[in-house]
Amino acid sequence: MILDNGTVREEVWLDCPTKGLLIESMMWREMHDFSPDCVLLVIASQPYDENDYIRNYQVFLESQGVGGVE
Repeated sequence: MILDNGTVREEVWLDCPTKGLLIESMMWREMHDFSPDCVLLVIASQPYDENDYIRNYQVFLESQGVGGVE
């Protein structure tokens, strides 16, 4: 996974079934390189709402005050 808060970008490998990752709000994330037997479990504190998500990286950066839409 790639995690990015608008200032720091970090790659995290979940390469063991005993690893987990807590992702706080306003964190851009990209998931990649899934193994064929991968299981992704999401536990959320609120029901899913499409309107709660930013789908454009430039808009995300603007919301963090570090970039803008060109």
